[in-house]
Amino acid sequence: MIAELISVGTELLMGQVLNTDSQFMAQELAPLGINVYHMLTVGDNPGRLKEAILKALERADLVILSGGLGPTGDDLTKKVVADAFSLPMERSKEAEKALYERFSALGREMTPNNLQQADFPKGSLILENPNGTAPGCITESGSKAAILLPGPPRELFPMFKNKVIPYLEAKSGCRLFSREVRIFGMGESSVEYQLKDLIENQDNPTIAPYAKVGEVTLRVTARCEQLEEGAALVAPVINEISERLGDIVYSTEGVELSGVCAALLEKQDATLAVAESCSGGLLASALVDVPGSSAFFLEGAVTYSDAAKLRRLGVSPATLRKYGAVSAECAKEMALGMRKTSGADYALSTTGIAGPAGGTKEKPVGLVFVGLASSSGVYVGRLLLNGDRKRIREITVLNALDLLRRELMGFKQRV
Repeated sequence: MIAELISVGTELLMGQVLNTDSQFMAQELAPLGINVYHMLTVGDNPGRLKEAILKALERADLVILSGGLGPTGDDLTKKVVADAFSLPMERSKEAEKALYERFSALGREMTPNNLQQADFPKGSLILENPNGTAPGCITESGSKAAILLPGPPRELFPMFKNKVIPYLEAKSGCRLFSREVRIFGMGESSVEYQLKDLIENQDNPTIAPYAKVGEVTLRVTARCEQLEEGAALVAPVINEISERLGDIVYSTEGVELSGVCAALLEKQDATLAVAESCSGGLLASALVDVPGSSAFFLEGAVTYSDAAKLRRLGVSPATLRKYGAVSAECAKEMALGMRKTSGADYALSTTGIAGPAGGTKEKPVGLVFVGLASSSGVYVGRLLLNGDRKRIREITVLNALDLLRRELMGFKQRV
């Protein structure tokens, strides 16, 4: 099956909004065996949008459109698709009722223009939207189909996973079983090189790599009739990947690094506290994003200034004078101080230069130290990271969590 993606919205063409919808959908379609040969962005112009849809229907079996389903005058996607398929528009009583109920629950009065969100090309399958007011829909004509989805990612992503993928699986006549392998400590190109033969000779299951900030994810997907069959096909591939890559594989079930650390801490009935400088609260935020984090996470302190490090953590004035705040010695004392004052079993610390200013020849931007204090002592890792301020801070957090993971699992530290 061939699909074409059309993003609708003048704000996308003007660069006011980053188009993450197409990237997400392309990644989701690949494991389904659906090929995407063209992606297009069209402004809020009915003539150009209809032209794009008709052209897409010539080249593809399936056209997926995102955006233009809202209540305003420039939300034209459904009307243009109806025109392209030579279908009239009709109002869904169920969608209309859902709109009134949603606005009532929000304590807001619904203006009449919102009702156009309950209008669809005749015969469409309506896709409920629990995360917004604009439902999606699937419109079919002969062997062709158009899937219309809302533009905001927080609405599109769950609708695609929960509604569109089951529809596509039913159309293709097979089911898919996937597992995600998550890797920290090796770049995407190195991971692919280590698995080159597996990737080149893949058939069923398939291996799809995705690079994220500071880490790599591999999605292993099997086409199958029953999910048990898919699980059996995927398992040996997962095992081979894990054997080749070793302890840089931190999850084979798609769990984030913070979630892995949380599970290990809970299993060992251990507690954690964090002292942050350059990461500025991102580490604590990653931990409290994990449901049930109150079971293991005691506290976090953003000790950004030297004064805060002295007062809150008991870092020695002599250490700051001799080595500076960005040093292994400071990271060590931060971790020890946080463990002592919080009473936690483990304490993590971060200190570094996130940039863009503040670097020197001896201590350049991207120099970071992460510390871990436990009953067995203190370990400090030195990092030299690249990228902008946001990226340096995000990768600092991943390194701190990996430091903890390795300690909890008894692995040799990587940095």
